[in-house]
Amino acid sequence: MTATPPTELLVCIKCRGQVETPADDRRPGHALHDALAARGLPQGVTLRAVDCLQNCDHGCTVALRGGNRWTYVYGNVDEASHLDMLVDGAALYHATDDGLIPWRQRPEHLKRNCVARVPPIDFADAIDPATPPMPNLTEI
Repeated sequence: MTATPPTELLVCIKCRGQVETPADDRRPGHALHDALAARGLPQGVTLRAVDCLQNCDHGCTVALRGGNRWTYVYGNVDEASHLDMLVDGAALYHATDDGLIPWRQRPEHLKRNCVARVPPIDFADAIDPATPPMPNLTEI
């Protein structure tokens, strides 16, 4: 049995949602990161801060990624009311081999606020499944 690869919950700390925030004040994205850090995450899930996920017009933005799984980017995350949802979603994602959480099991917010779904490095091409996967970049 192979070990489950680690999961990263990436949080954009520059997100300010629909409010103007002074440059010297803590933005909602940073507040979200800090609240998640204080709350704690499931075993195997690591919290990481990123400067920008380029979804600035759609509230706080986060991403879930890890191993050779699909990566998901979610927007419209509220820094105060969505903490439990994010922790639950991260646990569900971490429990998958491919990053695909069954639709009915996903928290409602994750069903309705997916910004992007990015394939893993090693994926089958939708048109030509015989296309070889990308080489392991650490071996180049």
